Amino acid sequence: MCLLFIIIFTTPSSAFYEKDYQKLWCTANKGQIEVVLPDKTRVDCVTRTHAIEFDFAKKWGESIGQSLYYAAVLDKTPGIVLIMENSEKDIRYLKRLQKVARQYGISVWTVTPKYFKGVSK
Repeated sequence: MCLLFIIIFTTPSSAFYEKDYQKLWCTANKGQIEVVLPDKTRVDCVTRTHAIEFDFAKKWGESIGQSLYYAAVLDKTPGIVLIMENSEKDIRYLKRLQKVARQYGISVWTVTPKYFKGVSK
């Protein structure tokens, strides 16, 4: 009897992971990366004024709840860095996010793979 094992590797659609964007952006904005809250949740980036969640554009909805929660716990302004790998396709997610962000006082920034131009991983 011959056993066949199939291994499926999953890779992100981009050459960069969320943590890559997080590290570069947060460091550039003088933030602290991966701040652990008392309930063991992790804030992607905390600056002097903001609690910031990073997410790929398709996860725009999830980022809202997380940023609001982190900001409430830390008594900071909620923020979201939306990762837009395909600016043309992802603009629809950005527009949805901006509509909600205006209503709830969430600061929004965007990054694309071009953000890494000239930066080595």
